[in-house]
Order: sequence, then structure tokens, then C-alpha cells
Amino acid sequence: MRILLVGEYSRLHNSLKEGLLRLGQEVVLVSAGDNFKNYPSDFSYAPVLFSQNIFFVVLKKVVFRLTGIDLSMLETAIRFWLLLPKLKDFDCVQLVNSNAIETFPGWQIKLYKRLFKQNKKIFLLICGDETPVVEIQLQNKLKRSALTPVLENPEIKNKFKYSLKYVTKPYRDLFTFVQKSVNKMIVSDLDYLLPMKQTAYETFLIPNPVNVDVIKHETLKMEGKIVIFHGINRINYLKKGNSYFEEALDIILKKYINQIEIIVAESLPYACYIHAYNLAHLVLDQVYAYDQGYNALEAMAKGKVVFTGAETEFMEHYRLSERVAVNAVPDVGSLVKELSFLIENPEEIISMGKRARAFIEKEHHYLIIAQRYLDAWE
Repeated sequence: MRILLVGEYSRLHNSLKEGLLRLGQEVVLVSAGDNFKNYPSDFSYAPVLFSQNIFFVVLKKVVFRLTGIDLSMLETAIRFWLLLPKLKDFDCVQLVNSNAIETFPGWQIKLYKRLFKQNKKIFLLICGDETPVVEIQLQNKLKRSALTPVLENPEIKNKFKYSLKYVTKPYRDLFTFVQKSVNKMIVSDLDYLLPMKQTAYETFLIPNPVNVDVIKHETLKMEGKIVIFHGINRINYLKKGNSYFEEALDIILKKYINQIEIIVAESLPYACYIHAYNLAHLVLDQVYAYDQGYNALEAMAKGKVVFTGAETEFMEHYRLSERVAVNAVPDVGSLVKELSFLIENPEEIISMGKRARAFIEKEHHYLIIAQRYLDAWE
């Protein structure tokens, strides 16, 4: 089968590609690399002029200030259009998001029309912000979500422009066009399945693929200080609930100053991010989730204890009787309690790390997941 993967978030499509290739499929990945994370692609439509050339970067800022138009989105559209002759005759095309090309919605529809016309089956993966997901989150019908902060404090609405754009008319029209064009819609975890269940759309859950052959498990050593890693992406700072982690760490540092070491890394490229947390025992990920995102899964695959989404719905869905991650919630007291328990009971860090790796191998193994995608596409 010839497969085209369009767009990349959190290395999901790269891991899926690795699994598909191992299963003997022909795969091409085209993306913009997910901004500063710079994930690899076979073909890239990431803006170059308006991100690297000083003159054009300044021009972009001036034009945006005067008109609100982002010239890098214009360059992205042109680069994707130039790639279109190479992106044809595929048996399956999967978009990582309705906004996978990351250009103006109206232009994106035109580009999709040509892309879809010159290929066979089309699929949409919902693994991040998406129109129906954001709509349900804004209706406040969930226990919590990535948009809980803006529901609690509307004054920070401007900090959530990226998410909220999905419920504006241009992006609603874009989603509607894609939804009507695809054969199926697939969700990557419970954070998207739960809101999608409250819509009229039919979706299928296929967990994120994790390349367990590349990500090696190393049993954590409890010699010396316990290392706590807090990775911060300023773009998603509020959505991830980083302030709760920061407050908890301030308390924990005073309480266990001679027993712990804290590493804080901000907005790093993927390769640097991975290197930064390799020595960590505990990884602080996010507080508003039900399930684990990609960074959490990769840390769990390494046998680390991750503070992330591991809600009751997650435990029930995977029929787990023991914790494979710490269910982090937006409550400083709860985070301090969980951190304190692990610092005072290091043997549980080792045990949970082993359970985390076993869970990844069973539920997220990239070859098993790649086969599930093949089954869904056919």
C-alpha cells in the first residue's frame, strides 16, 4: 500500500511511518515539522524565507502588525502547492488535522481539493485541537479539558487564540469540507474520544504509536538525588497547567532540598528535549488531560514516572488495576502530595516505571498500532 501522511504533531506520524515501513508499506511523510520541534519529513512545506531570512522576518512582522496577515502562511501554501505533483497516486492519505497544511483555511480547501482528487482514500486524524473537540470543550460538559483555564478566566482568552480559531467560521468551514471528504475519522486518545462521543460524528480510537525499538527502557537507578524534569512549551503554558507544577516544585524544593534535583527546559527542539530529560526519574507533563500525549508516552516507554493524564476513564478503558502514571490534576496540594510520596518511597518510582514500560509495549507498540491503522484504512 502507498501511504501519504500529511502534517506532524508530537512525532506521531513519524512513529507511525516507522511501523508501517517495518510492515512492508511504502510511506511518504510531508509536513512543516511542527515549528521549533523540527520533526523530520520526506518533503517539507515549512516556511523558510519568513522564518530564517532577517529581511523577510522583519517584513512579516510589519505586514502582520498593519494587516493581521501572516506572510509565512502564504509561503507555506506556495511550498505545498509546489509539492502537489509529487503527492499523487497514493492508496491512502491521512491528515494529522483538518489544518494540516497550516495555511489560510480558504486556500487550504483549494489545496485539499487537488490533493484529494489525485489520490484514493482520505482519512482525518484527530490528535489535537479540532473544531468539534473545541466546541465541546467550550460547552464545559467535560470534567476538565485543555480549555478549562479560559472557562475559569475569560480574561486570558487572547492566550488561547490557536485553539479558539477552530470555532471561527473559516476553520469551521475547513473542518466541514474535510469531514465530508474523508472515509473515516480516527482519534489518538481519550482526550479527543470523550468530546467526540458528544457529537454526531463517528470516530475510531487508535492509540498513539511508540517506537519501543528506538526508545530503550532503562531501569531507574535511585543512587543520589531524585531528578524531576519539567519541560515547558511557552505556547502551551496555560493549556498544560505549568503554573501548578511550578508552584508545587517551589514547595517540594524547600521540603526536600537535599534529596532532589530539578531540571527545567523551555521550548526546546525535540532532540534537545529528549536529551534534557534522559536523567530524570519523574517527568511533569500536564494537568488537564484524561490520557497521555506523545511526550508522556515516550517518557513512560523509557521507564520514567510521568505526571500526566491517567484519569479513571483511562484506567477503565485499558482495564488497569495498578498505576502506570500519576494522574496529575490542577491542584497544587495534590501534586505536592504525589511528589512527596514518590520522593519518600523511591521503590515505587522503580515499580511504576517498569509498569509504564510494560503498558507502552502492550497498548502502544508501534508495529501493533501500525497494523491497526492498516486495518482501519482498508
